[in-house]
Amino acid sequence: MSLLGADFRRDMEIHRYPLLVYALVPLTALVLQAWLPRVLGNYAWFDLPLVVTVYFALGRRSPIQGTIMGAAMGLFEDALSHHAIGVNGIAKTVVGFLAASVGIRIDVENYTIRLLLNFLLSLLSSAIFLFVYRVLLGLDLEWDWLTQLFIAIGNSVVALILFPLLDRFQIRE
Repeated sequence: MSLLGADFRRDMEIHRYPLLVYALVPLTALVLQAWLPRVLGNYAWFDLPLVVTVYFALGRRSPIQGTIMGAAMGLFEDALSHHAIGVNGIAKTVVGFLAASVGIRIDVENYTIRLLLNFLLSLLSSAIFLFVYRVLLGLDLEWDWLTQLFIAIGNSVVALILFPLLDRFQIRE
């Protein structure tokens, strides 16, 4: 009877993807995140590395892998931007850990739950970014919470499109 416990059910629901998907999707998200704001200017209201981090952390349901994914995506994003190195790394590390931890506890196959989690984790990432920049680094940063709300909405819209698309690449057992 112990084989059919919660651990067995959770292990069966872990999403697996081809290695190429694990390599190309984050790389594409990082390149687009660095390139699109230069093209769109102030209208780039999304954070693709954050959306990809949330997706893979929710799917893999491993806090360690979510943390590593978030840290890597954040550090690479910092390297491609004008921000201090590590600020996005810290924010996305926390988000990756929380997304994976939530993925263990609740059913994240529901698109409404995924959308809500993406929205809330996007706002949390913005809050952590602001905290690190202003409190820990002591730097002045222009900040508008309304813009951050639009970015969270933009991330949710991107997630509505990207999550079902990436679900098609799952390896079914």
